[in-house]
Amino acid sequence: MQQNKGQRGFSLIELLIVVAIIGIIAAIAIPNLLASKRSANEGSAIGSVRSINTAEATYFTTVGQNLNYGSLANLQTASLIDSVLSAGTKSGYVFAVTTVAPVAGSAAQYEVKATPVSANAVTGTGTRGFYSDESAVIYGLPGAAAPVRTATGATGSPIQ
Repeated sequence: MQQNKGQRGFSLIELLIVVAIIGIIAAIAIPNLLASKRSANEGSAIGSVRSINTAEATYFTTVGQNLNYGSLANLQTASLIDSVLSAGTKSGYVFAVTTVAPVAGSAAQYEVKATPVSANAVTGTGTRGFYSDESAVIYGLPGAAAPVRTATGATGSPIQ
């Protein structure tokens, strides 16, 4: 048997090739991973807006004094939403509920808005804002701002 001295391990070229391959794989995988996280955050935001809509309908018919809607804190106190959502921030989105008490001749109203914490297209937590009201239709709008109520409905595209 003949033994070669100096042949113990990898050469510098072999190690550089492996590092380059790992770098190429990371360059392909990381943007896809970030896009998947944004998509998951947006799905969670839509689900949270849907949960708030359900909680508002329940609050209105059972707890709300004089047929009023409730704030996030009211909904959490009535055990209709969890404490994470009632804090106003969940899965990279900020949630805000605005209620309007009924005035003579008009019904009570509420609107819920979900806006991404960061709307950056590469590293952001989401690329769309969401809006819903007592109609329970969820609207989405690209960008950091959530859609708003108008005289003819909400701006943006219906999600549901």
